[in-house]
Amino acid sequence: MLSHLLAMGTSAQGPLADRYTNPIAEVFSAIATVAPQIRAGLPSRRRYLDVSNPSGETQLAADVFADELLCAAVGDVEGVGWYGSEERPSHIDVGPADLTVCVDPLDGSTNLKPNAAMGTVVSIYASPRCHAADLEAAGYVLYGPILTMVTAVDGEVTEWLLDGDEPVSPLREEISLPSEPLVYGFGGRVHDWTPSFTAYVRSIEHDSRLKLRYGGAMIGDVNQVLTYGGIFGYPMLVDAPRGKLRSVFEAIPVGAIIEAAGGRSSDGTRSLLRLQPDELHARTPVFVGDRGLVGALEAKLAEAGRQH
Repeated sequence: MLSHLLAMGTSAQGPLADRYTNPIAEVFSAIATVAPQIRAGLPSRRRYLDVSNPSGETQLAADVFADELLCAAVGDVEGVGWYGSEERPSHIDVGPADLTVCVDPLDGSTNLKPNAAMGTVVSIYASPRCHAADLEAAGYVLYGPILTMVTAVDGEVTEWLLDGDEPVSPLREEISLPSEPLVYGFGGRVHDWTPSFTAYVRSIEHDSRLKLRYGGAMIGDVNQVLTYGGIFGYPMLVDAPRGKLRSVFEAIPVGAIIEAAGGRSSDGTRSLLRLQPDELHARTPVFVGDRGLVGALEAKLAEAGRQH
């Protein structure tokens, strides 16, 4: 399958080529090409392997499968020099350039067992140091009832349909968060939340506008926020003050997407687009969504910090 994918090439055509310049267009075209193959290969790759990824999580066969397909597709794009993956310990050299494509190949892969939503998260950096300031573009694929891709480039967010009559067609353009938030979802075990974050969640639970939406895959929950408005977060925990989500692979790209859609992102004190990860798999708390809700969260955490 990998050789077949490489033989297909990755030249951007159609609406992606019309919308974006290369190599950004070709990277997203490569992702759009391989996404249906990833989804088709999931049913037979639900087993766990006897290996862990660099974050210490046991890999599913599907994680490795998606990573290999993405590496082959992205590595074939002229102008991409480095490929980084949540499933690999370090970047790999794929060409004579600085442009770096980083992926979470299968975000929420544990949702394979209950057959729930999951996705692929993509971030394109100008440099392999992968600081937020280096971000050129971000996006994600959602493997849901329909196959879609969301891209954020030059401050504009677009949703693409990947399994319609055309290989790639725009579904929603110039996406912005709804002005009235409707949903919320927070990760981590409740008894591991800090007291200040718990107090904030209780205020959210008493907000009559909001209803809980939490599906166990970060990108599925972020897509809920992008669609309905609201807030998603994976906080700092009592035993994990840096949280669980990875800065390079998850926090920075979703922060860029939500901010481009008019929302706000935060690590609890500052925008995720100010992060400067000191290593590829660095972690950070993540909060994204409605500007007012994220601002209230920062205020609550700051108040708790002053009291201590």
